[in-house]
Amino acid sequence: MGASTVILEARRREFGAFLRSRREKLIPTEVGLPAGFRRRTPGLRREEVALLAGVGITWYTWLEQGRDVRASPEALSALADALRLDPAERRHLFILYDRPPPELQPAGPECVAEPLRRMLASLTGQPAYVLGRRWDVLAWNRAAAVVFGDYGELAGDERNIMHLVFADSRHRRLLIDWDELAPVSLAMFRADSARYTGDPDFERLINTLRDASAEFEEWWPRNEVMRRLSNRKRIHHPIEGRMTFEYASFAVTNHEPMKLIVYTPLAEEGTAAKLEALLRASANDDNL
Repeated sequence: MGASTVILEARRREFGAFLRSRREKLIPTEVGLPAGFRRRTPGLRREEVALLAGVGITWYTWLEQGRDVRASPEALSALADALRLDPAERRHLFILYDRPPPELQPAGPECVAEPLRRMLASLTGQPAYVLGRRWDVLAWNRAAAVVFGDYGELAGDERNIMHLVFADSRHRRLLIDWDELAPVSLAMFRADSARYTGDPDFERLINTLRDASAEFEEWWPRNEVMRRLSNRKRIHHPIEGRMTFEYASFAVTNHEPMKLIVYTPLAEEGTAAKLEALLRASANDDNL
């Protein structure tokens, strides 16, 4: 079985699981159907979704089962409408069912160009780093290292944002709002990773996180997707205490999967002054 076939089958299974998860979240009265008698399982029945979308029940069942059936863009739109998908979920649905199948993504290392590295270094008062397609931290500046930790001390999957959030206890303690941030970050990662479903590097990372984190194992099967996150992050630094940043994400031109993340210190908690103190201490350590 070729790599393209394996990826296509993985995408079909993921597509079916996503349909099922959205169907089970709906309440009949939300879509204009009578509540009826007591249901053995939550959400809508398959025949009810098929009725709302104007498609055959057998055809829809096969979609949920991950079988090789064809769906036109019009049929996918009808399913999205029937399942009351929001814009992020609708986009996710279409990405998973992309036809023709997407090209196998390159498995080689991602390279951050020197101009971007020089720009990172120039952001002396703003922690910043570059993320790759899998949310690996590919490059970072000194400010990011003194606030979030030296990424150079991490190797392989450890230098990955999802691994840091879910499987690194030190980083978890750093995040004051972990309970709010973690599930939203996972939903955003899922939306970004849809186009790479079946990719061995992604699958390895996901399986590692499912083994390492009870929360990840519980939340991943929910198939939640989200495109936006609050642009504020509060941390409790082991030396300087509470710090608050505003952050923004920028796509890197000509490298679509790459993102530049920049954190700006806010006046709250004296964050700017605390960052300056950390940078001075780091510079003094280098001069010893």
